[in-house]
Amino acid sequence: MNDGNEIPVIGFGTFQIQADGTTYNAVKDAMAAGYRPIDPAAAYRNEQEGGQAIKASCHTPDTNLVTTKAGLHSYNI
Repeated sequence: MNDGNEIPVIGFGTFQIQADGTTYNAVKDAMAAGYRPIDPAAAYRNEQEGGQAIKASCHTPDTNLVTTKAGLHSYNI
């Protein structure tokens, strides 16, 4: 990045993972396996579980990288 930070090439996406506890467990397992870019999304409707798993991880915020997308349902359009 232009500030000298680096983003790992491979991350963990959560597209089509159900928000029934499955996203939480998948993100938790991905982080335990070493993934740091984590990509839950409001557009996928599993952002809350992904965030909970990231928060519950034993990793500090400076070692995590979270990306997300907002869906049209996020706005009152």
